[in-house]
Amino acid sequence: MTMLRVALLQMIAHGSDQDANRAKGEAFCRQAAQMGADIALFPEMWNTGYAHFGENLLTPGIDPDDPAYDAMRRDLRAMAVGPDDPFVMRFRELARELNMAIGLTYLERWEPSPRNTIALIDRHGEIVLTYAKVHTCEFDLEALLTPGEAFPVATLDTAQGSVRVGAMICFDREFPETARLLMLNGAELVLVPNCCEMENNRLSQLRARAYENMAAFALANHAGMGHSVAYDGVAFADDERSLDMTVVEAGTAEGVYLAPIDLDRLRAYRASEVHGNAFRRPRLYGPLVSEAVSEPFVRPLARR
Repeated sequence: MTMLRVALLQMIAHGSDQDANRAKGEAFCRQAAQMGADIALFPEMWNTGYAHFGENLLTPGIDPDDPAYDAMRRDLRAMAVGPDDPFVMRFRELARELNMAIGLTYLERWEPSPRNTIALIDRHGEIVLTYAKVHTCEFDLEALLTPGEAFPVATLDTAQGSVRVGAMICFDREFPETARLLMLNGAELVLVPNCCEMENNRLSQLRARAYENMAAFALANHAGMGHSVAYDGVAFADDERSLDMTVVEAGTAEGVYLAPIDLDRLRAYRASEVHGNAFRRPRLYGPLVSEAVSEPFVRPLARR
């Protein structure tokens, strides 16, 4: 067996205190390495602890051009960091020290406004994947951020060998197209930083993404909301018995939750089962890329 171990870092942040968040993140990464993890995954936007967002979620009708939000825009720019800033560089150094990949999340410096980003740092300290959240929550203060524009997948070198890895962030889960495009781009493992309650519907939704794309999914959430979870993507045994794809599901407490993914088993399943890309009929899917929106789904502030 080629057993890839993903550590889900379920933590409570120190607000927007980046030094405290960096120190806590480092301590949790060290614990993950001691547990034998190949990848440590942070919850969403760790450098800011999702400060300025958590208490403003679901605020209706955010207009990103409204001058009333100028102060918030300035605050966001001030908190944003880049790949060569000390916050990110510390985790690049730590990945080399621990010989462990790190899926680090942060508010990324960007123009015209910051992005909600994960950088996948390999065990050599190199950033091999940068993904910015495509489906920003434009019904709340994430309307002030710049959405991502692509669904990249990278080959990650681990002590267990190479694995093809992609990422989605929180609200991206709500769109089956996100997971489908990652699968089509070759993802075997999808990392999911998160910051919302993972109740039964959302857990079931993520399980479905793993099932229909025959890929492993690993989600790390902020503690309190909790229920960080991993699914291995293998839904049926060789004799067609239904399998529980759940590898681990946390409660709400802080902790490092280890998710072992059997890559050999997953790859054998992907090579023989009927889901994924084998029997799709893309020539019939034109409406999926149409920009037309009809009632009852019209939202005036939604970006296209």
